[in-house]
Amino acid sequence: MVDLIMKDILGTPAILVGLFALIGLLLQKKDVANVISGTLKTIMGFVILGAGAGVLVASLDNFSSMFDHAFEIQGIIPNNEAIVALAQDAFGAETAMIMLFGMVANILLARITPFKYIFLTGHHTMFMACLIAVILSTGGFSGATMIITGSLILGSLMVLLPALLQPYTRKITGSDDFAIGHFGSFGYLIAAAVGKAVGKNSKSTEEIKVPKSFNFLRDTSVSVSLTMAILFFVVALFTGPTFIESELSGGTNFLVFSFMQALTFAAGVYIILAGVRMLLSEIVPAFKGIADKVVPNAIPALDAPSVFPFANNAVIIGFFFSFVAGLLSMFLLPILGLKVIVPGLVPHFFTGAAAGVFGNATGGRKGAVFGSMANGVIISFLPALLLPVLGSLGFQGTTFGDSDFGVVGLLLGGLIELLSSNVLFLIIVAALLIAVFVGAALIKRSLAKNNLEEKHDAI
Repeated sequence: MVDLIMKDILGTPAILVGLFALIGLLLQKKDVANVISGTLKTIMGFVILGAGAGVLVASLDNFSSMFDHAFEIQGIIPNNEAIVALAQDAFGAETAMIMLFGMVANILLARITPFKYIFLTGHHTMFMACLIAVILSTGGFSGATMIITGSLILGSLMVLLPALLQPYTRKITGSDDFAIGHFGSFGYLIAAAVGKAVGKNSKSTEEIKVPKSFNFLRDTSVSVSLTMAILFFVVALFTGPTFIESELSGGTNFLVFSFMQALTFAAGVYIILAGVRMLLSEIVPAFKGIADKVVPNAIPALDAPSVFPFANNAVIIGFFFSFVAGLLSMFLLPILGLKVIVPGLVPHFFTGAAAGVFGNATGGRKGAVFGSMANGVIISFLPALLLPVLGSLGFQGTTFGDSDFGVVGLLLGGLIELLSSNVLFLIIVAALLIAVFVGAALIKRSLAKNNLEEKHDAI
């Protein structure tokens, strides 16, 4: 039963989000037709988003195979799903329990603190629960102590990280209808900070002027297709027809195959954007029931692609420059005595694209470029630094990819190494969490005050 609830129900993002929509609609006492329609459309939006991600990932996998063969690169490839799968035999039960009680802690903290965020990205919740279980086990934690400690840490992250990002998310969306609940938050924060630092007077990526003869490039699907076609063709020429036609394309001409993979990628992006739009149109109104009854003023924290429709050009710019930064970092890591982290196209697309959107929000085109590059460096160096903390689990050719896993893993691992006593560790973690909550509350109050002053000055 625990396995059914944790893996098949709560571990399925579409069902998890659909359950929250169902609860919200029921609390609003909507009629049966609206409840069924709203719940199914919410789930369908997430399924469409997932389908788009699947199409996109399949294209990126082919690109990655071509890239690796062309340049003969060997190293660690960060992949959250792969590392969690490796950990399930040893930490499956602990991961499930930390995830369940972490979600309960999230709701309780949203109820009693100023941070009203309900984290709805179920698969990322499971990934972070797994990381916490692994790190705590290396410090000698087990049983109820591990589960309680891990749940409080996870629940705190689920409300704090969306809260820290919200000023920038609000700048992107123009409202507080939703937040970002994705464990790439530190990368997005850095991207926004870098954008603010370098992007003074830089125009938005969405204001890029093109000659009338190139107006067709304003269509996101067309511009994505052309960008990816160029990338695929360049890599295909280095890879050569023999490998592509024998291993990947099933005999189809290698250039034709590359062109079709570029269009497949663009189709994946298009499907993702359609799914996000459907999801947001249903989950935001449905969430009002939870906001009114269970957690007053609750805000749903959704997956990173939720911000993609707000800056389509920044999505492609962010992906490209995050990946470029990943390539540069790959050559710097061995010089510093760290293992080579091969840039995974999936994390660089999703977190790099989101970083581009956040960087654009604070610093326009320059912010999108340099903010996403900062993210690319972060998700290259943090996984390399995290490997020793994970112990033998980290040397299976993969590790956790997104920035928050690296930051949380290094902080927890560092504390465990410094403090020999579990009791002292718990005291320090509790004190840090309290300090972070108080500090974040003060920052939130200061930002609100500054916003009021800016509005007053504008009037």
